[in-house]
Amino acid sequence: MLPCVRWLQPLLVLLSSVLRAQGENCPSSCLCPDPHTVDCSGRGLTRLPDEIPLDVRRLLLSDNWIPRIPSDFLVLYSDLVYLDLRNNSLSHIEPGTLSTSSRLVFLDLGSNNLTDIPSGTFGQSRSLIKLRLGNNPYLSMVNEDAFLGLTSLRELELERNALSGLQVGALSQLPSLRVVRLEGNPWVCNCNFANLFAWLEENIHKLPNGVEGIECSLPMDGRQVSLSQLSQDSFRECQITLTLTDLLIIIFSGISVSVVAIMTSFFLASIVHCFQRTSKTSKGDEEESEE
Repeated sequence: MLPCVRWLQPLLVLLSSVLRAQGENCPSSCLCPDPHTVDCSGRGLTRLPDEIPLDVRRLLLSDNWIPRIPSDFLVLYSDLVYLDLRNNSLSHIEPGTLSTSSRLVFLDLGSNNLTDIPSGTFGQSRSLIKLRLGNNPYLSMVNEDAFLGLTSLRELELERNALSGLQVGALSQLPSLRVVRLEGNPWVCNCNFANLFAWLEENIHKLPNGVEGIECSLPMDGRQVSLSQLSQDSFRECQITLTLTDLLIIIFSGISVSVVAIMTSFFLASIVHCFQRTSKTSKGDEEESEE
């Protein structure tokens, strides 16, 4: 045997044992190209695979039929930084599911059947940098506090969903946000959209294609227009409506306070009047007794 072959033999034995151990820890229906990656993409899975290594860092589960994620799934995988669940059958994320994913940097939930993103869905995953929620055709509601605590989030994808409106607070509470995608949604340019439009104009640099790639329907006739054709003046009537509403509230509150004040005054006057009559009667009785 050549000296170089004899020198490489222990190394080959060690490499063989590592690969064998890696294969033993890998789920049967998946591939594990390296010790910290589990690739179960396109395997026709209807649930999460069993026996995922506890030290997994990249978990690829795209292009399957997985309908849900157990709320305690991520508790054991504290090293997980990359989770791809794109193109599955997820309809909702149970509260607390992602609250333990302290190291998660990348999360892809795109191309699923999500209907809403409630408050606290991501459990203040402070390490999360990129979140993909696009191409969910039934996603019509995102709570204002849905992304609360995602202080490191830089990229947020919400394109091609069913959103007709979005509260500005959902975006303004992301201090590290650099890129946001909102195109392909059925936005409605009503008064509820006015604040979002103002935010988009101020943060146009965060939109990959600017506002030209975003359209909304006019409430009067449903006609689609590009946001590039609109301005703050397009929502001037909304400001007037809001002012009138505030005035009506103030007027109603004033009338209510006035009515309460009148009733209180009448009640107090009645008490004083009764007290005076009682005092006069008592005084008259005393004078008669003295006579």
